[in-house]
Amino acid sequence: MNFVAMDFETANAKRDSACSLALTVVRNNQISDEFYTLIKSESDFFWRNVQIHGIHEADVADAPKFPDVWQHIAPFFQRDRLVIAHNAPFDIGVLRNTLAHYGISAPEYLSMDTVKTSQRFYPELPNHKLDTVCQALDIDLQHHHNALDDSLACANILLTEAQAFGTEQLKPFVRVQG
Repeated sequence: MNFVAMDFETANAKRDSACSLALTVVRNNQISDEFYTLIKSESDFFWRNVQIHGIHEADVADAPKFPDVWQHIAPFFQRDRLVIAHNAPFDIGVLRNTLAHYGISAPEYLSMDTVKTSQRFYPELPNHKLDTVCQALDIDLQHHHNALDDSLACANILLTEAQAFGTEQLKPFVRVQG
């Protein structure tokens, strides 16, 4: 399998307030690369979000704005590329809204939500939050709500599911975005 796992953290409840992003790149069923950056959000930071992810406004003061980040990551978002996320509607929404905020056209790409796959393959779990699924599958999740650790955990969930159930069982979960 080849895919990219994506995770955003936001400064507040607005979907265009990205303050960090991580991508975990998987090629031939192996994690081959990781990307992490803080993002200078043009939104105010809400105390609750800071409490969750630990990123403060001062932490992103010298970080790049999203258009600069997009130049580096745009090649991962293409019509034939799979981008996954745990609770994908959130991360896809952050990407879409942040692109729109800067007047950048949203790309067409394939997506998959590992919340949906885990609900299908592990219905016995009490919930399908990232930490719950990781614990059940014995996947190391060092710092929940750190974008890099979360994207790595998400990648490992899909790799575990592909190994246990086969890639054909995953195909119905693929959606087209853009």
